[in-house]
Amino acid sequence: MPTMLDSHAEALRRAWQDPAFADSPAAREAVTAVVDLLDRGALRVAEAAGEQWIVHGEVQIAILLYFRQRGMEPLAAGPLRFRDKIPLKERLVEQEVRVVPPGTVRYGSFLEPGCVVMPAYVNIGAYVGGGSMIDTWATIGSGAQIGREVHISGGVGIGGVLEPPQAQPVIVEDGAFIGSRCVLVEGVSVGSQAVLGAGCVLTASTPIVDVRGSEPVVTRGRIPGGTVAIPGSWPRRFPAGQFATPCVLLIGERKASTDRKTRLNEILREFPLEL
Repeated sequence: MPTMLDSHAEALRRAWQDPAFADSPAAREAVTAVVDLLDRGALRVAEAAGEQWIVHGEVQIAILLYFRQRGMEPLAAGPLRFRDKIPLKERLVEQEVRVVPPGTVRYGSFLEPGCVVMPAYVNIGAYVGGGSMIDTWATIGSGAQIGREVHISGGVGIGGVLEPPQAQPVIVEDGAFIGSRCVLVEGVSVGSQAVLGAGCVLTASTPIVDVRGSEPVVTRGRIPGGTVAIPGSWPRRFPAGQFATPCVLLIGERKASTDRKTRLNEILREFPLEL
């Protein structure tokens, strides 16, 4: 994958540092090529390498420059009218995905076959794995990486991360379940098969408190794979006194009983996806 980026990387880095060059034909060609590769799933903002994730900063630069280079234009989707810089994604039948009106999937994002997008929003640079469900009024921000067989429940907010270039996007790994109205921002990650109960708010500084043992263990930034988490509160002292601030509590491990409660994809797919 990096080899497809190599031929454009130097031009993208130069355009990021030199605003005058950013509008040149060479810079425009590099940006257009990289965003097209994103749209076809041939490039990603970030990709797994074992247990680590590699972030491609030049891809993030290309997305940011794409916004800068494009002008506003009128757009239409059936009876709906828009005015924006980025068109909607096309060739949904060929890509074997389902988008329910008025779900919005922007050009430069990629959905693997079998994805379902309810009336939700998927932004440029996002990648969604096969068989995943993006439920009603959920938002998938720029560059977010969503794994396979993931359920993003109604009203979930997945934040976009594009800068500074090389910053990790929000990552939700295979098989995870994100409960209704959860918010994930600032490059946090959720491990494979993890379950977030409704209403969890996870930022880079949110305490993740493991209460499964005799003493609480506090980490930040990542929900471990296979765990079950719910919203909680954590005491914090301020000059005016001690107050309860939001946290996420790790309360257990995913079990068969948990799976029965979170298997909503099959229910919402009333019929198999027809091509």
